[in-house]
Amino acid sequence: MIDLLLRNATVIDGTGSDGFPADVAVEGGRIARVGRIEGVEATRTIEAAGRIITPGFIDVHTHSDGPLLRQANFAAKTSQGFTTELLMLDGIAYAPVSAENWREWFVYLRALDGLRLDDYRGWTTIEDYMRCVDGATAQNALPLVAYGNVRALVLGFGPGPIDDYQSMLVSGEVARGMRAGAAGLSTGLDYLAQWHATTDELVDACRAIAPFSGIYVTHVRYKRGLRRALDEAVDIARRADVPLHLSHLKAVGDMSADDLFEFLGKCEREVDVSFDLYPYQSGSTMLHFMLPYEVWCDGPLATLPKLADPQVRRRVAEGLQRHRVQLDRIRIAWVTTADNKIHQGRTVAQYVADTGRSPADALCDLLIEERLAVLAVFVEGDDEAAFPLLEHDRFMLGSDGIFFAESAAHPRVCGSATRLLQRAVQGRTRRSLGGIIHRMTQFPAERFGLTERGVVRAGYWADLVVWNPEQVADRATYENPNRMSAGIDFVLVNGTPVVDNGAVIEFQNGGAPGRRLWFRA
Repeated sequence: MIDLLLRNATVIDGTGSDGFPADVAVEGGRIARVGRIEGVEATRTIEAAGRIITPGFIDVHTHSDGPLLRQANFAAKTSQGFTTELLMLDGIAYAPVSAENWREWFVYLRALDGLRLDDYRGWTTIEDYMRCVDGATAQNALPLVAYGNVRALVLGFGPGPIDDYQSMLVSGEVARGMRAGAAGLSTGLDYLAQWHATTDELVDACRAIAPFSGIYVTHVRYKRGLRRALDEAVDIARRADVPLHLSHLKAVGDMSADDLFEFLGKCEREVDVSFDLYPYQSGSTMLHFMLPYEVWCDGPLATLPKLADPQVRRRVAEGLQRHRVQLDRIRIAWVTTADNKIHQGRTVAQYVADTGRSPADALCDLLIEERLAVLAVFVEGDDEAAFPLLEHDRFMLGSDGIFFAESAAHPRVCGSATRLLQRAVQGRTRRSLGGIIHRMTQFPAERFGLTERGVVRAGYWADLVVWNPEQVADRATYENPNRMSAGIDFVLVNGTPVVDNGAVIEFQNGGAPGRRLWFRA
Protein backbone atom coordinates (compact mmCIF):
# COMPACT_ATOMS: atom_id res chain seq x y z
CA MET A 1 0.00 0.00 0.00
CA ILE A 2 1.27 3.45 -0.91
CA ASP A 3 0.77 6.59 1.15
CA LEU A 4 -0.93 8.81 -1.42
CA LEU A 5 -2.25 8.51 -4.97
CA LEU A 6 -3.01 11.57 -7.09
CA ARG A 7 -5.26 10.48 -9.95
CA ASN A 8 -6.17 11.75 -13.42
CA ALA A 9 -4.07 14.91 -13.42
CA THR A 10 -2.05 16.67 -16.06
CA VAL A 11 1.60 16.51 -15.05
CA ILE A 12 3.98 19.30 -16.05
CA ASP A 13 7.15 17.74 -14.78
CA GLY A 14 9.49 20.73 -14.53
CA THR A 15 11.84 19.80 -17.37
CA GLY A 16 10.32 22.35 -19.75
CA SER A 17 8.15 19.77 -21.50
CA ASP A 18 4.45 20.13 -22.11
CA GLY A 19 1.96 18.46 -19.82
CA PHE A 20 0.86 14.84 -20.08
CA PRO A 21 -1.96 12.88 -18.42
CA ALA A 22 -0.74 10.83 -15.46
CA ASP A 23 -1.26 9.66 -11.92
CA VAL A 24 1.39 10.24 -9.26
CA ALA A 25 2.06 7.84 -6.38
CA VAL A 26 3.82 8.98 -3.22
CA GLU A 27 5.45 6.65 -0.71
CA GLY A 28 7.84 7.40 2.15
CA GLY A 29 8.18 11.07 1.26
CA ARG A 30 9.23 10.37 -2.34
CA ILE A 31 7.54 10.00 -5.70
CA ALA A 32 7.06 6.26 -6.23
CA ARG A 33 5.55 6.22 -9.73
CA VAL A 34 4.41 8.60 -12.46
CA GLY A 35 2.04 7.35 -15.18
CA ARG A 36 -1.19 5.44 -15.37
CA ILE A 37 -1.37 3.54 -12.09
CA GLU A 38 -3.89 0.74 -11.70
CA GLY A 39 -4.46 -1.92 -9.07
CA VAL A 40 -2.60 -0.08 -6.31
CA GLU A 41 -4.09 0.55 -2.89
CA ALA A 42 -3.38 3.86 -1.21
CA THR A 43 -3.93 5.19 2.27
CA ARG A 44 -5.37 8.26 0.59
CA THR A 45 -6.47 8.94 -2.98
CA ILE A 46 -7.01 12.45 -4.34
CA GLU A 47 -8.99 12.91 -7.52
CA ALA A 48 -7.05 15.53 -9.52
CA ALA A 49 -9.01 15.66 -12.78
CA GLY A 50 -8.82 19.13 -14.31
CA ARG A 51 -5.79 19.90 -12.16
CA ILE A 52 -2.10 20.30 -12.98
CA ILE A 53 0.62 18.65 -10.92
CA THR A 54 4.01 20.36 -10.94
CA PRO A 55 7.11 20.18 -8.79
CA GLY A 56 7.03 22.44 -5.75
CA PHE A 57 8.16 25.96 -6.54
CA ILE A 58 11.57 27.15 -5.36
CA ASP A 59 11.94 30.74 -4.19
CA VAL A 60 15.55 31.74 -4.77
CA HIS A 61 15.30 35.20 -3.20
CA THR A 62 13.49 35.46 0.12
CA HIS A 63 13.47 37.26 3.41
CA SER A 64 11.93 34.29 5.18
CA ASP A 65 14.72 33.79 7.72
CA GLY A 66 12.48 35.10 10.51
CA PRO A 67 9.08 33.74 9.43
CA LEU A 68 10.40 30.18 9.08
CA LEU A 69 11.44 30.28 12.73
CA ARG A 70 8.19 31.82 13.94
CA GLN A 71 5.59 30.09 11.77
CA ALA A 72 5.20 26.33 11.47
CA ASN A 73 3.51 26.94 8.12
CA PHE A 74 4.39 30.21 6.38
CA ALA A 75 1.03 30.46 4.65
CA ALA A 76 1.90 33.48 2.51
CA LYS A 77 4.37 31.26 0.68
CA THR A 78 2.92 27.74 0.85
CA SER A 79 -0.49 28.98 -0.33
CA GLN A 80 1.10 29.92 -3.67
CA GLY A 81 3.04 26.66 -3.99
CA PHE A 82 6.52 27.47 -2.68
CA THR A 83 8.01 24.37 -1.08
CA THR A 84 11.66 25.48 -0.78
CA GLU A 85 13.10 28.82 0.37
CA LEU A 86 16.65 30.05 -0.17
CA LEU A 87 17.77 31.94 2.95
CA MET A 88 20.38 34.52 3.96
CA LEU A 89 20.14 36.71 0.87
CA ASP A 90 21.61 40.17 0.30
CA GLY A 91 24.56 39.44 2.56
CA ILE A 92 22.51 40.16 5.70
CA ALA A 93 21.19 37.43 7.97
CA TYR A 94 20.77 36.16 11.52
CA ALA A 95 23.85 33.95 11.16
CA PRO A 96 26.76 33.84 11.49
CA VAL A 97 26.80 36.14 14.51
CA SER A 98 28.73 36.42 17.75
CA ALA A 99 27.70 36.75 21.37
CA GLU A 100 28.72 40.39 21.07
CA ASN A 101 26.98 41.42 17.83
CA TRP A 102 23.79 39.35 17.43
CA ARG A 103 21.64 42.15 18.87
CA GLU A 104 23.00 44.51 16.22
CA TRP A 105 21.72 42.24 13.48
CA PHE A 106 18.32 41.77 15.10
CA VAL A 107 17.83 45.54 15.34
CA TYR A 108 19.04 46.12 11.77
CA LEU A 109 16.84 43.36 10.29
CA ARG A 110 13.68 43.99 12.34
CA ALA A 111 11.78 45.52 9.39
CA LEU A 112 13.02 42.90 6.91
CA ASP A 113 12.97 39.46 8.52
CA GLY A 114 10.89 40.29 11.57
CA LEU A 115 12.59 38.64 14.55
CA ARG A 116 12.58 40.26 17.97
CA LEU A 117 15.35 39.96 20.54
CA ASP A 118 13.30 37.43 22.50
CA ASP A 119 13.25 35.14 19.42
CA TYR A 120 16.99 34.52 19.73
CA ARG A 121 17.86 30.93 20.66
CA GLY A 122 21.59 31.24 21.14
CA TRP A 123 22.85 30.23 17.69
CA THR A 124 26.07 31.71 16.34
CA THR A 125 26.87 29.67 13.21
CA ILE A 126 24.89 28.90 10.06
CA GLU A 127 24.86 25.26 11.17
CA ASP A 128 23.28 26.24 14.52
CA TYR A 129 20.64 28.37 12.84
CA MET A 130 19.71 25.71 10.28
CA ARG A 131 19.23 23.17 13.07
CA CYS A 132 16.56 25.50 14.47
CA VAL A 133 14.78 25.56 11.09
CA ASP A 134 14.97 21.81 10.43
CA GLY A 135 11.59 20.18 11.08
CA ALA A 136 10.18 23.37 12.59
CA THR A 137 8.42 24.64 9.48
CA ALA A 138 6.43 23.37 6.52
CA GLN A 139 9.01 24.29 3.88
CA ASN A 140 12.50 23.19 3.01
CA ALA A 141 15.28 25.73 3.43
CA LEU A 142 18.74 26.14 1.90
CA PRO A 143 21.24 28.71 3.23
CA LEU A 144 23.77 30.99 1.64
CA VAL A 145 26.73 32.57 3.44
CA ALA A 146 25.85 36.21 4.14
CA TYR A 147 28.95 38.31 3.51
CA GLY A 148 27.90 41.22 5.71
CA ASN A 149 27.74 38.91 8.71
CA VAL A 150 31.12 37.39 7.90
CA ARG A 151 32.76 40.77 7.44
CA ALA A 152 31.26 42.09 10.68
CA LEU A 153 32.64 39.10 12.60
CA VAL A 154 36.15 39.86 11.38
CA LEU A 155 36.25 43.66 10.91
CA GLY A 156 33.21 45.01 12.75
CA PHE A 157 30.82 47.41 11.04
CA GLY A 158 33.33 50.11 10.11
CA PRO A 159 34.98 51.02 6.80
CA GLY A 160 38.52 49.86 7.52
CA PRO A 161 40.43 48.19 4.68
CA ILE A 162 40.87 44.45 5.02
CA ASP A 163 44.42 43.21 5.60
CA ASP A 164 45.87 39.83 4.66
CA TYR A 165 45.27 38.30 8.08
CA GLN A 166 41.65 39.44 8.12
CA SER A 167 41.18 38.18 4.57
CA MET A 168 42.37 34.78 5.72
CA LEU A 169 39.80 34.82 8.56
CA VAL A 170 37.04 35.89 6.18
CA SER A 171 37.88 33.06 3.78
CA GLY A 172 37.88 30.60 6.65
CA GLU A 173 34.46 31.73 7.85
CA VAL A 174 33.05 31.54 4.30
CA ALA A 175 34.41 28.00 3.92
CA ARG A 176 32.86 27.09 7.27
CA GLY A 177 29.46 28.17 5.96
CA MET A 178 29.95 26.17 2.78
CA ARG A 179 30.74 23.07 4.83
CA ALA A 180 27.44 23.67 6.65
CA GLY A 181 25.64 23.15 3.34
CA ALA A 182 25.43 26.67 1.94
CA ALA A 183 25.00 27.06 -1.81
CA GLY A 184 27.30 30.05 -2.15
CA LEU A 185 28.10 33.56 -0.98
CA SER A 186 25.50 36.33 -0.91
CA THR A 187 26.24 40.02 -0.92
CA GLY A 188 24.10 43.11 -0.62
CA LEU A 189 26.49 45.89 -1.49
CA ASP A 190 24.07 48.63 -0.46
CA TYR A 191 23.61 47.08 2.99
CA LEU A 192 25.27 46.94 6.40
CA ALA A 193 28.99 46.12 6.60
CA GLN A 194 29.29 45.51 2.85
CA TRP A 195 29.30 48.91 1.18
CA HIS A 196 32.93 49.28 2.36
CA ALA A 197 34.05 46.07 0.65
CA THR A 198 36.31 46.59 -2.35
CA THR A 199 36.13 44.60 -5.55
CA ASP A 200 39.43 42.88 -4.72
CA GLU A 201 38.13 41.93 -1.28
CA LEU A 202 35.01 40.39 -2.79
CA VAL A 203 37.07 38.45 -5.33
CA ASP A 204 39.08 36.92 -2.47
CA ALA A 205 35.89 36.04 -0.59
CA CYS A 206 34.44 34.38 -3.68
CA ARG A 207 37.61 32.35 -4.18
CA ALA A 208 36.73 30.67 -0.87
CA ILE A 209 33.53 29.24 -2.39
CA ALA A 210 35.20 28.06 -5.61
CA PRO A 211 36.48 24.73 -4.17
CA PHE A 212 32.87 23.93 -3.20
CA SER A 213 31.51 24.92 -6.65
CA GLY A 214 29.49 27.62 -4.87
CA ILE A 215 27.63 30.49 -6.52
CA TYR A 216 28.18 34.22 -6.07
CA VAL A 217 24.69 35.65 -5.42
CA THR A 218 24.67 39.43 -5.37
CA HIS A 219 22.51 42.46 -4.78
CA VAL A 220 24.80 44.81 -6.68
CA ARG A 221 25.72 48.40 -5.80
CA TYR A 222 22.53 49.99 -7.11
CA LYS A 223 23.43 53.34 -5.57
CA ARG A 224 26.49 53.43 -7.84
CA GLY A 225 24.35 53.07 -10.96
CA LEU A 226 23.16 49.76 -12.36
CA ARG A 227 25.50 49.52 -15.37
CA ARG A 228 28.64 50.11 -13.34
CA ALA A 229 27.41 47.82 -10.57
CA LEU A 230 26.71 44.94 -12.96
CA ASP A 231 30.14 45.31 -14.55
CA GLU A 232 31.68 44.91 -11.10
CA ALA A 233 29.64 41.75 -10.41
CA VAL A 234 30.84 40.16 -13.65
CA ASP A 235 34.43 41.14 -12.86
CA ILE A 236 34.22 39.51 -9.43
CA ALA A 237 32.78 36.25 -10.76
CA ARG A 238 35.22 36.07 -13.66
CA ARG A 239 38.31 36.68 -11.53
CA ALA A 240 37.17 34.26 -8.81
CA ASP A 241 36.08 31.69 -11.43
CA VAL A 242 32.65 31.13 -9.88
CA PRO A 243 29.10 31.20 -11.30
CA LEU A 244 27.23 34.49 -10.95
CA HIS A 245 23.62 34.96 -9.87
CA LEU A 246 22.13 38.46 -9.94
CA SER A 247 19.45 39.18 -7.36
CA HIS A 248 16.18 40.94 -8.32
CA LEU A 249 17.53 42.18 -11.65
CA LYS A 250 15.24 44.68 -13.34
CA ALA A 251 15.32 47.80 -15.46
CA VAL A 252 15.92 50.75 -13.16
CA GLY A 253 18.02 53.89 -13.25
CA ASP A 254 20.44 54.01 -16.15
CA MET A 255 19.44 50.72 -17.84
CA SER A 256 16.32 49.76 -19.79
CA ALA A 257 15.09 46.21 -20.39
CA ASP A 258 16.76 46.26 -23.81
CA ASP A 259 20.00 47.36 -22.16
CA LEU A 260 19.77 44.44 -19.75
CA PHE A 261 19.17 41.92 -22.53
CA GLU A 262 22.26 43.27 -24.27
CA PHE A 263 24.25 43.11 -21.04
CA LEU A 264 23.17 39.52 -20.32
CA GLY A 265 24.17 38.44 -23.82
CA LYS A 266 27.63 39.85 -23.29
CA CYS A 267 27.79 38.51 -19.75
CA GLU A 268 27.01 34.95 -20.85
CA ARG A 269 30.19 34.99 -22.94
CA GLU A 270 32.28 35.81 -19.87
CA VAL A 271 30.72 33.98 -16.90
CA ASP A 272 28.09 31.39 -16.03
CA VAL A 273 25.22 33.76 -15.17
CA SER A 274 21.64 33.53 -13.95
CA PHE A 275 19.28 35.99 -12.29
CA ASP A 276 16.04 36.18 -10.37
CA LEU A 277 13.16 38.59 -10.50
CA TYR A 278 9.60 38.93 -9.20
CA PRO A 279 6.70 39.94 -11.49
CA TYR A 280 6.35 43.48 -10.14
CA GLN A 281 8.25 46.66 -10.99
CA SER A 282 8.05 48.36 -7.60
CA GLY A 283 10.46 47.33 -4.88
CA SER A 284 10.59 47.21 -1.10
CA THR A 285 13.21 47.41 1.61
CA MET A 286 13.94 48.96 4.98
CA LEU A 287 13.48 52.74 5.10
CA HIS A 288 16.87 53.13 6.79
CA PHE A 289 18.34 52.07 3.43
CA MET A 290 18.22 55.81 2.67
CA LEU A 291 20.60 56.81 5.46
CA PRO A 292 24.23 57.74 4.72
CA TYR A 293 26.68 54.92 5.29
CA GLU A 294 28.70 56.66 7.97
CA VAL A 295 25.88 56.44 10.53
CA TRP A 296 26.32 52.65 10.64
CA CYS A 297 30.07 52.47 11.28
CA ASP A 298 29.67 51.72 14.99
CA GLY A 299 26.81 49.28 14.45
CA PRO A 300 23.01 49.66 14.38
CA LEU A 301 22.68 50.11 18.14
CA ALA A 302 24.91 53.18 17.94
CA THR A 303 23.01 54.58 14.96
CA LEU A 304 19.95 55.79 16.85
CA PRO A 305 21.66 58.57 18.84
CA LYS A 306 23.49 59.69 15.70
CA LEU A 307 20.16 60.44 14.03
CA ALA A 308 19.67 63.34 16.44
CA ASP A 309 22.91 64.99 15.26
CA PRO A 310 22.21 68.10 13.10
CA GLN A 311 25.21 67.31 10.90
CA VAL A 312 23.88 63.81 10.20
CA ARG A 313 20.49 65.28 9.37
CA ARG A 314 22.10 67.64 6.87
CA ARG A 315 23.71 64.61 5.20
CA VAL A 316 20.34 62.84 5.16
CA ALA A 317 18.77 65.90 3.52
CA GLU A 318 21.44 65.89 0.81
CA GLY A 319 20.80 62.23 0.09
CA LEU A 320 17.03 62.64 -0.10
CA GLN A 321 17.44 65.31 -2.76
CA ARG A 322 19.47 62.95 -4.92
CA HIS A 323 17.60 59.67 -4.39
CA ARG A 324 16.16 58.28 -7.63
CA VAL A 325 12.73 57.63 -6.01
CA GLN A 326 10.98 60.75 -4.73
CA LEU A 327 9.23 60.83 -1.36
CA ASP A 328 5.76 60.87 -2.92
CA ARG A 329 6.64 57.49 -4.49
CA ILE A 330 7.78 55.86 -1.25
CA ARG A 331 5.07 54.34 0.94
CA ILE A 332 5.38 53.48 4.61
CA ALA A 333 4.59 49.76 4.63
CA TRP A 334 5.07 48.68 8.26
CA VAL A 335 6.08 50.12 11.62
CA THR A 336 6.29 48.61 15.09
CA THR A 337 4.46 51.13 17.27
CA ALA A 338 0.70 51.36 17.57
CA ASP A 339 0.70 55.16 17.34
CA ASN A 340 2.37 55.13 13.95
CA LYS A 341 0.25 52.35 12.42
CA ILE A 342 -2.05 55.03 11.02
CA HIS A 343 0.72 55.99 8.61
CA GLN A 344 0.99 52.54 7.02
CA GLY A 345 0.01 52.77 3.36
CA ARG A 346 0.67 56.50 3.17
CA THR A 347 3.58 58.06 1.33
CA VAL A 348 6.59 59.48 3.10
CA ALA A 349 5.69 62.83 1.52
CA GLN A 350 2.27 62.72 3.19
CA TYR A 351 3.88 61.79 6.50
CA VAL A 352 6.33 64.67 6.20
CA ALA A 353 3.51 67.12 5.44
CA ASP A 354 1.58 65.92 8.50
CA THR A 355 4.55 66.49 10.78
CA GLY A 356 5.26 70.00 9.52
CA ARG A 357 8.97 69.23 9.67
CA SER A 358 11.62 69.01 6.97
CA PRO A 359 11.87 65.67 5.16
CA ALA A 360 15.20 64.83 6.84
CA ASP A 361 13.93 65.71 10.31
CA ALA A 362 10.69 63.78 9.82
CA LEU A 363 12.45 60.68 8.47
CA CYS A 364 15.10 60.67 11.22
CA ASP A 365 12.50 61.19 13.94
CA LEU A 366 10.35 58.37 12.58
CA LEU A 367 13.35 56.01 12.57
CA ILE A 368 14.17 57.03 16.15
CA GLU A 369 10.58 56.43 17.28
CA GLU A 370 10.51 53.03 15.56
CA ARG A 371 14.04 52.00 16.62
CA LEU A 372 14.94 51.83 12.90
CA ALA A 373 12.17 49.32 12.15
CA VAL A 374 10.29 50.91 9.23
CA LEU A 375 9.55 48.99 6.03
CA ALA A 376 8.92 50.91 2.82
CA VAL A 377 7.60 50.21 -0.68
CA PHE A 378 9.31 52.10 -3.50
CA VAL A 379 6.89 52.72 -6.38
CA GLU A 380 8.92 52.53 -9.58
CA GLY A 381 6.43 52.31 -12.41
CA ASP A 382 3.93 49.98 -14.03
CA ASP A 383 4.38 46.30 -13.16
CA GLU A 384 4.25 45.45 -16.87
CA ALA A 385 7.80 46.83 -17.10
CA ALA A 386 9.08 43.80 -15.17
CA PHE A 387 7.74 41.15 -17.54
CA PRO A 388 10.14 41.31 -20.50
CA LEU A 389 13.03 40.01 -18.39
CA LEU A 390 10.90 37.11 -17.14
CA GLU A 391 11.17 35.70 -20.68
CA HIS A 392 14.97 35.45 -20.59
CA ASP A 393 16.61 32.00 -20.66
CA ARG A 394 18.54 32.68 -17.43
CA PHE A 395 15.57 33.93 -15.40
CA MET A 396 14.26 32.16 -12.32
CA LEU A 397 11.62 33.29 -9.83
CA GLY A 398 12.61 35.07 -6.63
CA SER A 399 9.82 36.75 -4.68
CA ASP A 400 12.04 38.97 -2.49
CA GLY A 401 8.99 38.75 -0.21
CA ILE A 402 8.79 40.55 3.13
CA PHE A 403 5.87 39.60 5.35
CA PHE A 404 4.15 41.37 8.22
CA ALA A 405 0.61 40.40 9.13
CA GLU A 406 -0.85 43.87 9.68
CA SER A 407 0.90 45.96 7.10
CA ALA A 408 0.85 47.65 3.71
CA ALA A 409 3.79 45.53 2.54
CA HIS A 410 4.58 44.62 -1.06
CA PRO A 411 2.16 42.05 -2.59
CA ARG A 412 5.07 40.04 -4.01
CA VAL A 413 5.28 38.00 -0.79
CA CYS A 414 1.79 36.55 -1.33
CA GLY A 415 1.40 36.65 -5.10
CA SER A 416 4.63 36.17 -7.06
CA ALA A 417 4.19 32.54 -8.11
CA THR A 418 0.49 32.64 -8.86
CA ARG A 419 0.79 35.94 -10.75
CA LEU A 420 3.30 34.33 -13.07
CA LEU A 421 1.26 31.12 -13.40
CA GLN A 422 -1.92 32.99 -14.26
CA ARG A 423 -0.13 35.00 -16.91
CA ALA A 424 1.30 31.83 -18.46
CA VAL A 425 -2.05 30.01 -18.40
CA GLN A 426 -3.64 32.97 -20.17
CA GLY A 427 -1.02 32.80 -22.92
CA ARG A 428 0.48 36.16 -21.97
CA THR A 429 4.06 34.85 -21.90
CA ARG A 430 6.26 34.08 -24.87
CA ARG A 431 7.30 30.85 -23.21
CA SER A 432 4.98 27.89 -22.84
CA LEU A 433 3.52 27.01 -19.46
CA GLY A 434 6.02 24.15 -19.30
CA GLY A 435 8.86 26.60 -19.90
CA ILE A 436 7.67 28.90 -17.12
CA ILE A 437 7.30 25.98 -14.70
CA HIS A 438 10.86 24.93 -15.54
CA ARG A 439 12.13 28.30 -14.36
CA MET A 440 10.32 27.87 -11.05
CA THR A 441 11.43 24.27 -10.45
CA GLN A 442 14.14 22.27 -12.22
CA PHE A 443 16.25 25.24 -13.29
CA PRO A 444 16.67 26.68 -9.75
CA ALA A 445 16.98 23.17 -8.28
CA GLU A 446 19.92 22.39 -10.54
CA ARG A 447 21.43 25.86 -10.19
CA PHE A 448 21.40 25.74 -6.39
CA GLY A 449 22.31 22.09 -6.01
CA LEU A 450 19.01 20.68 -4.74
CA THR A 451 19.51 17.00 -5.42
CA GLU A 452 16.45 14.95 -6.44
CA ARG A 453 14.10 17.92 -6.34
CA GLY A 454 12.53 20.16 -8.96
CA VAL A 455 11.15 17.41 -11.24
CA VAL A 456 8.10 15.14 -11.03
CA ARG A 457 10.06 11.92 -11.40
CA ALA A 458 10.05 8.54 -9.69
CA GLY A 459 12.61 8.48 -6.88
CA TYR A 460 12.61 12.27 -6.38
CA TRP A 461 11.37 13.89 -3.20
CA ALA A 462 7.63 14.52 -3.29
CA ASP A 463 7.60 18.31 -3.25
CA LEU A 464 4.48 18.79 -5.36
CA VAL A 465 1.82 21.37 -6.19
CA VAL A 466 -1.68 20.44 -7.40
CA TRP A 467 -3.41 23.48 -8.87
CA ASN A 468 -6.39 24.52 -10.93
CA PRO A 469 -5.46 26.38 -14.14
CA GLU A 470 -8.94 27.89 -14.38
CA GLN A 471 -8.78 29.40 -10.91
CA VAL A 472 -5.12 30.14 -10.25
CA ALA A 473 -4.62 33.84 -9.49
CA ASP A 474 -2.74 36.23 -7.29
CA ARG A 475 -5.18 38.09 -5.07
CA ALA A 476 -2.68 40.30 -3.26
CA THR A 477 -2.63 43.95 -4.29
CA TYR A 478 -0.73 47.02 -3.18
CA GLU A 479 -3.86 48.02 -1.27
CA ASN A 480 -4.44 44.55 0.23
CA PRO A 481 -1.02 42.85 0.10
CA ASN A 482 -1.74 39.93 2.43
CA ARG A 483 -4.56 38.31 0.48
CA MET A 484 -3.64 34.69 -0.20
CA SER A 485 -3.52 33.23 -3.69
CA ALA A 486 -6.36 31.31 -5.33
CA GLY A 487 -6.32 28.03 -7.23
CA ILE A 488 -3.63 26.16 -5.27
CA ASP A 489 -5.45 23.05 -4.04
CA PHE A 490 -2.72 20.85 -2.58
CA VAL A 491 0.93 21.41 -1.70
CA LEU A 492 3.15 18.54 -0.58
CA VAL A 493 6.55 18.89 1.06
CA ASN A 494 8.52 15.66 1.34
CA GLY A 495 5.27 13.80 0.75
CA THR A 496 3.28 15.53 3.49
CA PRO A 497 0.39 17.88 2.65
CA VAL A 498 1.01 21.41 3.89
CA VAL A 499 -1.93 22.81 1.92
CA ASP A 500 -4.86 20.38 1.78
CA ASN A 501 -7.84 21.11 -0.44
CA GLY A 502 -6.95 24.80 -0.28
CA ALA A 503 -6.58 24.87 3.51
CA VAL A 504 -3.22 25.67 5.10
CA ILE A 505 -2.30 22.91 7.57
CA GLU A 506 -1.21 23.86 11.07
CA PHE A 507 1.64 21.81 12.53
CA GLN A 508 2.29 21.38 16.22
CA ASN A 509 5.23 20.27 18.36
CA GLY A 510 7.85 20.08 15.65
CA GLY A 511 5.83 17.87 13.33
CA ALA A 512 6.28 20.00 10.22
CA PRO A 513 7.78 18.27 7.15
CA GLY A 514 10.23 20.97 6.03
CA ARG A 515 13.93 20.14 6.17
CA ARG A 516 17.16 22.06 6.03
CA LEU A 517 18.78 21.20 2.71
CA TRP A 518 22.43 20.88 1.77
CA PHE A 519 24.03 22.13 -1.42
CA ARG A 520 24.65 19.21 -3.78
CA ALA A 521 24.08 16.65 -1.03
